[in-house]
Amino acid sequence: MRDRSVCILTTVHPVRDTRIFHKQAKTLVRAGYDVTLIARHSRDEMIDGIRVFALPEPQNRLTRMFGQTWRVFRLALRQQADVYHFHDPELLLVGVLLKLLTRAKVIYDVHEDVPQQILSKTWLPVVLRHLVSIAFGLFERAAARWFSAVVPATEGVEEHFEHRELVVVHNYPDLGLIDGAEPAERGNGKASLVYIGGITRLRGAEEMLQAVGIVAKRFPVRLSLIGGFHPPQFADIVRNRPEWEHVSYFGWRPAPEVYGVLRAADIGLVCLHPISRHQVALPVKLFEYMAVGIPVIASNFPLWREILEGNRCGLTVDPLDRQAIADAICYLIEHPDEAQEMGRNGRCAVEEKYNWEQEAEKLVALYRRIS
Repeated sequence: MRDRSVCILTTVHPVRDTRIFHKQAKTLVRAGYDVTLIARHSRDEMIDGIRVFALPEPQNRLTRMFGQTWRVFRLALRQQADVYHFHDPELLLVGVLLKLLTRAKVIYDVHEDVPQQILSKTWLPVVLRHLVSIAFGLFERAAARWFSAVVPATEGVEEHFEHRELVVVHNYPDLGLIDGAEPAERGNGKASLVYIGGITRLRGAEEMLQAVGIVAKRFPVRLSLIGGFHPPQFADIVRNRPEWEHVSYFGWRPAPEVYGVLRAADIGLVCLHPISRHQVALPVKLFEYMAVGIPVIASNFPLWREILEGNRCGLTVDPLDRQAIADAICYLIEHPDEAQEMGRNGRCAVEEKYNWEQEAEKLVALYRRIS
């Protein structure tokens, strides 16, 4: 009897996306599934036992949302898979069509609260955002009823769905991947701060830079930024700030390189602005900082405060207050023993509760049930 086949679909994420490739696809290969991944890449190839069919880089958002979508649909049909597992809201119609036209199981993997996300989309006119958000929420919930399972990444996202197979699979760190990364060089006696993720106003880029500028008046400090600017023009604004001289910018990097930078850092930052979708999110960067054993400075959202203070592994601050962020950084620099203890506590919490190994068991159990 042949191995059960799985076809994973994404138009938004690159082929080596951490959740999709390193966590889910590799987990399914180890569980004995024949896995195909359709994603943005330079060529078709086999990577770590996963058959990759490459999508070209889209020229713009419309090309990705419409042209790429139908390319994915045609490629997916050819695979004749037993299970289709898609990751992007723009593939909802593709998921419904695959369910109608094949005998396969279809899984919708929901990374974020998309209706809330739409409310902060700068490319949409403000007058349309609320209407589009409501319409998409209705469509998403209706489409989800067709699928074999819905896999939210957080409990906050889970609340939007009703389904007989609704399984939260958190995007917690893969300790094997993190521990196997080669640490980058340390910063010549400077306190090393790090931030991973999209570099935007709403994610606190300007407040982080301003805080680093304040800290630099007292201590030698370096901030490593790993991620992309959004919108792209925001890069010019940030790079022209005087605090940029204290920044090392890496852009997007493969997961092993990211974890290498993390393992050489002293403090992790995640100072997102207090908008609704941020306050119920569980950003993987928070747990990745904990996994490498460094203290975390995070926004003082109740959910995040419960994690950090409950596990004694970091400090929470008003993310709009650059002085509060700077004071927290200075406190950890001035209290190295306490900072190291926070780092150890965070690592222990990840080993016990917030790790991919436990989430992988939930994912495989779901696959066993439906396929």
